[in-house]
Amino acid sequence: MNFSSLVLMERDKETKFLTNELGSYSVVDGAEYISKLYCEDNKINVFFDTKSDVEEWEYTAIFDFFNEEIFTSRGYLIESLDEEYNPTWRVEFNFDTEYSIVHKKLNEICQLIEGEMKRVFILIKEKEEEYK
Repeated sequence: MNFSSLVLMERDKETKFLTNELGSYSVVDGAEYISKLYCEDNKINVFFDTKSDVEEWEYTAIFDFFNEEIFTSRGYLIESLDEEYNPTWRVEFNFDTEYSIVHKKLNEICQLIEGEMKRVFILIKEKEEEYK
């Protein structure tokens, strides 16, 4: 499923309600991995996962092989969220009122996600016996 845009909403820190739209951004392939997107306290939070259910052995293998440094080396904060059903991460970066800056960062994140997910799924195919 290809997405053509992502809508960034502001979220109230106390109530956790989405309060208003901050922008709509056209995106490239990779956005289909994004499960949640919002801005809170001028920090954009991008949540992404594998976009499809994984087997139990794949869960651990994906976390083991996923390279978070491709995000941190570009200035993004990233954390893995292991309490979710499928491997999930949260990427954070500062909101900017300049549309083009946020647009560029969201597209870069989409490309990083897609490239890394494809790489990881290829790598773990060969590791099934090690993780079962």
